[in-house]
Amino acid sequence: MIKKIILFSFLLSSAILFAQKGSTSNEISISGKVIDNNSNQPLEYATIVIKNTKTNKVSGGITDLDGNFNIKTPKGTYVISIEYISFKSKNYPAQEIIKNLNLGTIKLSEDLSSLDEVVIIAEKTTVDIRLDKKVFNIGKDLSIRGGNASDVLGNVPSVQVDVEGAVSLRGNENVTILIDGRPSALVGLNGADALRQIPAEAIEKVEVITSPSARYDAEGTAGILNIILRKNKLTGFNGSLQLDLGYPARVGTAFNANWRTEKWNLFTNTGFRYNETPGNALSDTDYFLDSAPNARVAEQRNFDRLGRSVFTSFGAEYYLSQNSSIIGNIIYNSGNDDDVNSNEINRYDANGGINEATFRTENEAEDETRIQYTLDYVNNFDGNGKKLSINTQYSTETEDILNNITEIDTQTNLLNDLEQVIEDQDEDRFLLQADYVHPVGETIQYEAGYRGNYRDIYNKFYLAERQVFPDGPLVADTGLNNSFGYKEFVNAAYFQYGQKFNKISLLAGLRYENTSVEIEQETDNSSSKKSYDNLFPTFNIGLEFEDGDNMTLGYNRRIRRPRGRSLNPFPSRSSESNIYSGNVDLNPVITDAIDLGYLKRWEKFTLSTSIYYNISNDNWETIQENTGDFTDNGDPVIRRFPINLSLEERIGFEFTLNYRPFKIWNINSDFNLYNVSTEGDYLNPNTNVTQNFDFENTAFFIRLNQKITLPGKTDLQINSNYKGATQDAQSTSNGIFTMDIAASKDLWNEKASVSLNISDAFNGRRRQSTTTVPDVFEQYSEFQWRERQIRISFVYRFNQKKKNERNNYKEEMGGEEFEG
Repeated sequence: MIKKIILFSFLLSSAILFAQKGSTSNEISISGKVIDNNSNQPLEYATIVIKNTKTNKVSGGITDLDGNFNIKTPKGTYVISIEYISFKSKNYPAQEIIKNLNLGTIKLSEDLSSLDEVVIIAEKTTVDIRLDKKVFNIGKDLSIRGGNASDVLGNVPSVQVDVEGAVSLRGNENVTILIDGRPSALVGLNGADALRQIPAEAIEKVEVITSPSARYDAEGTAGILNIILRKNKLTGFNGSLQLDLGYPARVGTAFNANWRTEKWNLFTNTGFRYNETPGNALSDTDYFLDSAPNARVAEQRNFDRLGRSVFTSFGAEYYLSQNSSIIGNIIYNSGNDDDVNSNEINRYDANGGINEATFRTENEAEDETRIQYTLDYVNNFDGNGKKLSINTQYSTETEDILNNITEIDTQTNLLNDLEQVIEDQDEDRFLLQADYVHPVGETIQYEAGYRGNYRDIYNKFYLAERQVFPDGPLVADTGLNNSFGYKEFVNAAYFQYGQKFNKISLLAGLRYENTSVEIEQETDNSSSKKSYDNLFPTFNIGLEFEDGDNMTLGYNRRIRRPRGRSLNPFPSRSSESNIYSGNVDLNPVITDAIDLGYLKRWEKFTLSTSIYYNISNDNWETIQENTGDFTDNGDPVIRRFPINLSLEERIGFEFTLNYRPFKIWNINSDFNLYNVSTEGDYLNPNTNVTQNFDFENTAFFIRLNQKITLPGKTDLQINSNYKGATQDAQSTSNGIFTMDIAASKDLWNEKASVSLNISDAFNGRRRQSTTTVPDVFEQYSEFQWRERQIRISFVYRFNQKKKNERNNYKEEMGGEEFEG
């Protein structure tokens, strides 16, 4: 641990010295605020272009959430232009700037002459670096057309999505996923499945927040991914229609539109998906127990999944005055799956002779529905940064699963197992949030807020099995069946202070959270309650240098709360021989994190780097142990359960690189190298045997995305991704290489596009791992959730036109762009 702290301090000091070396006294700043002339609402992502009349060098930036901008540049003579989609540009003639220049509040008026014409839309994917987050705007990423939220996240730098759909940030799976800045039922009880229900076309941008400020929930030790859904605000009526076809069988549609008047803005995103998703898995397990009838068990699984889903979002914003508005939004998401999963199992004795050969079939039907209602009030007061926002949200989710399981002895062709599994899960959420921002002058800002988040989760598990063959009744398993209730109420309040000292920006805050948890086990009529309080300090500092280069340093404390399945002590099982049970005494994990980032621009490329260090006390480890029981087939029953066991440390380095060697060729690369170590010992109270969980693992992943513009308005995109080998105390996993290839062709004077997408072109998105529990078993396994897919998408834009003119100045300055 001491070595890692010394290493991190050395890297931190080196980066600060390097940053200071790059600073210059010849630098001035150009600042201001851009707002809508009619509504006085700030215009986020307005473009500021500054051109040096002597060198003809073009640079600039974009406005933040509140319409503010601050651009660092050398002294000189500049022409300045302020631009925003469907608004008239504001141009400033050439002037010599030798000291800081504040352009004040800049009001842009809508270009009424364009209302009857095609609206110019920028589709370039960009990255905006801010003091406490990075914002990835989802633009013309060909590889995600016809895809879902998991596909979108899989293309975001610093983020990885594994073969099962689990999302990780910098290699850490404890990441909080928000929708529009809040916890949401759209993420669902099972995050991986829920993300596959959200169409990619409904997503506008993704915020990657690795050093969250006090205004954000403290949940998620890796940080936060905030998915922002589309809410267009272009004047008039405009939108797009998308049709998708694919193999394996896939049909989908997506419709996005908005209608904007002086007082109203109405917007909708609606999509339908029908898709077949074949997958496969295998496992080969050697048992070391002398009492085990089967010395080896080999399984080959095939997954034939059929999914149908509907996603629709409808919202309205009403402008009460020039500075205030009310926004209402309803989101409905439903899915209906019919899966047939088969498993061929061969069991062998110690001499390699076959004991039993069976064929197990699971017919699973799943229905899930998610509905979310939001109502927000926003008041910008005088339009100079003072702001009050009040947000309310209620959401509900239901999930019903019916699984009929049969197993046939293939040697005798007789039915030897018949089971029925019924699972019902329900979740209700309610959120109330209020945030107030109060600026003092132009350099100081105070912010305070409250958030109350209530969750009520109910889970019912029922298993019945035929005991007498061939015609006996199904008998309920009282040892596994249970109804589990979980209620959580988190009250949070925060205060933070921000100030700008010339080239230094400071944001410091403190968040208090009180968590109350109530657990009820209806089967054994037991209950338990727990309440705990935590303080979460945050600190972010930014230093700006010449040509917009900047460095950020952040510290924050985060929490990982145990929920639902992790706390439910009644066992659930993924197969007859694998049982999982929660731990009602599981405590939350507290993590302290430090993050140092540096952004450097050159003429043709931009480099964003980070060094980070996390330390977690009482970290969870999943224990696998032999129960001493055997299935009817003679397989040892293995139980898994979590406990607070270890001290975990993470230290890593990452960079995101954008390089444009030629105007037609854009390259983006994302690299992450990290080291994870844990220390902990577990004493099995039943066997009095101590298992050591100490391990150290260095891993990496790298992403290389290339986009080439070909003649005839055709684009080619190649996304390559390699995740290096990993290990923990009990398992090792091989590296995984995947490649997605996509091409797009514009039609009808750029009013439409047709694209072809090959996802996982070499069919290599497969996990290969080996798990060892000393003196119990060793297992080699492979798992491929989704096999290679091919999709064709057609997009038609009405009152929109694909154009990249708004960001052309970034191509000249090597600005922050991320294509896919």
